[in-house]
Amino acid sequence: MDLKTASALRRLRLISAPEAASFLILMVCSVLRRTTDLDLVPVMGAVHGVLWVAYVLLWADAWNRAKWSLKTAAWYFLMSVLPLGGFFAERRLRRLQDDAVIAARARSEGVVSA
Repeated sequence: MDLKTASALRRLRLISAPEAASFLILMVCSVLRRTTDLDLVPVMGAVHGVLWVAYVLLWADAWNRAKWSLKTAAWYFLMSVLPLGGFFAERRLRRLQDDAVIAARARSEGVVSA
């Protein structure tokens, strides 16, 4: 992997945890809407929607750059619709990103042939 691929993975990693957190907050707001007079669902729904769209766009970019298989791409997409999935995706993406950076540095220093 090259540095552009590592950058795409980093961008997806950076959006996955906030997207997951916004999903959990939206679920709490939904419960509060039904149990109290507090209605934050429209606001949190919009925030979560923007973050989810950003996740999907960055997911598509990472899929294209990293040349993921359909199974891997589907796993990362599934993580965007599960309440805690973004946290699992972030952890896995951190390892992928670190591996990509190490490989790119080794290649640029002539340690590994492409």
